[in-house]
Amino acid sequence: MRKLNVSTLVTLDGVIQDPGGFQELAEGGWGSRYFDDEAQSYALEHLRESDAFLCGRVTYEVFKEFWPQVKEGEYAQTLNQMPKFVASSTLKEPLEWNATLLQGDVGDAVAELKRQEGRDIVTYGSAGLMATLMGRNLIDEYRIWVHPLVIGTGTRLFAEGVPTSSLELAESRTLGTGVVILVYRPL
Repeated sequence: MRKLNVSTLVTLDGVIQDPGGFQELAEGGWGSRYFDDEAQSYALEHLRESDAFLCGRVTYEVFKEFWPQVKEGEYAQTLNQMPKFVASSTLKEPLEWNATLLQGDVGDAVAELKRQEGRDIVTYGSAGLMATLMGRNLIDEYRIWVHPLVIGTGTRLFAEGVPTSSLELAESRTLGTGVVILVYRPL
C-alpha cells in the first residue's frame, strides 16, 4: 500500500500560504530566502520517494501556472513529469499539467489511490484537503518545515475544526538556515 505524505512549509505562527511568492499575500515569498542548496537537496530527496502529487484546487491552480515554466533542474523536471491528482468540486476536465480530477468523494478517491501499486503520494499545502484527509485517517506522514519567522496573516496549517490527531515525532532535522523539519506519523 502506498503512503500519503503531507509536506508543507510553515511560519512559526502557523501560516502555510504563499511561501513561494505566487502573489497570494503581500508577504508572499517568505520561504524563498530559506531555500538554499541544503533545503533544495532535501526537498528533491523527499520528492523522489513519490510518483504522484495530490493537491487541492488552489494549490493546483497556482502550481500549474508556475512549475511548467521552470525547465531546468531535477526538482522541476520530477514534479512536472509526475502525475497529479486534484481534489476540486469546481474544476472540470480536461486539466493541464499532467493532472486528473478526482471523482466522487475525495476520501474514497484518495483511499483508492493509496491501494494502487507505486511509490508514495505527496501533497503540499492544501489545508482544506489536508483537514479532510486527516478526518479519514489517510495521512501517513506529516513533514512540516518550520521557518523562523512570523508574518501574522494567511491560511493556517491547522485551521479551527481540524480533527483531533495524536502524532509521534519520527524525525527532526535543523537546516543551516534555521528551518526545522519535523516529521510526524499518526499513532
